Amino acid sequence: MQFDLTFDYLCPFARNASEAVLTAVAEDVEIYPRFRPFSLTQVHVEEGEPAVWDEPVGKSGVLALQWGVAVRDGEPALFPAVHRALFAARHDHGLDIKDEQVVREAVGSAGADVERAAELVASGVPLKTIGVEHTEAVERWSVFGVPTFIAGDEAVYVRFMERGRVDDLDRVLGMIEWTRLNEFKRTRVPR
Repeated sequence: MQFDLTFDYLCPFARNASEAVLTAVAEDVEIYPRFRPFSLTQVHVEEGEPAVWDEPVGKSGVLALQWGVAVRDGEPALFPAVHRALFAARHDHGLDIKDEQVVREAVGSAGADVERAAELVASGVPLKTIGVEHTEAVERWSVFGVPTFIAGDEAVYVRFMERGRVDDLDRVLGMIEWTRLNEFKRTRVPR
């Protein structure tokens, strides 16, 4: 199955879904994901204000997204490790992913070429890519957050409660094309 998965390193639920997908790929499950950046900060930009990709400095999550996209597009074989490392910097280590040194260290710890990624980020291409892919997700599939799974014309926003569960991923992928169900939301999370 081919699908896109939206992500923002700010969101723990995007991490849970991303890790489920990465684990499935590592286990040779026959899925073909494409990770699509989606800025949660952009979702909260007031009307008339510049988009985060037009004025990114200091905007939460945008720097890490740029580096993630730089590796996704520049060193795709290393993207899974970098993707995990950027989520870990934010959610395991509580680090500020607006800090370039934090992002550089996460990317480097995953084995990616930090200087190559830095050059790509400096070129502005990853930032433009974020703008294009985020905007397409909103306009084409009405995406409003992360993680959203996109397959064909269907888009489904999902929140996995546990990290890296391939069985949860299997269940969701099996339901994407079931269009008679619009929303299934617990009123309380059993914990």
